[in-house]
Amino acid sequence: MSDPVVQSEPSSKVKLAIQIDAELLNQINHLTTDPSKVIEVAVRQWLRGGASRDDELTRSLQRNPPVPPRGEWND
Repeated sequence: MSDPVVQSEPSSKVKLAIQIDAELLNQINHLTTDPSKVIEVAVRQWLRGGASRDDELTRSLQRNPPVPPRGEWND
């Protein structure tokens, strides 16, 4: 028996029909012309336990040590 929704391709990828919110698909289409790639990457990150981004927007700032009071400089 063959499921009409899932079809196998020779490139070890599986073609899958999904239902997705039209507004969400519209937002994905603004990112790329290949929404399947965006969905695939999102599923991979979700299975790994979340995205671990390492860019300037996700790093926490390192605090500088406090400045010693006046007269206690080591110079």
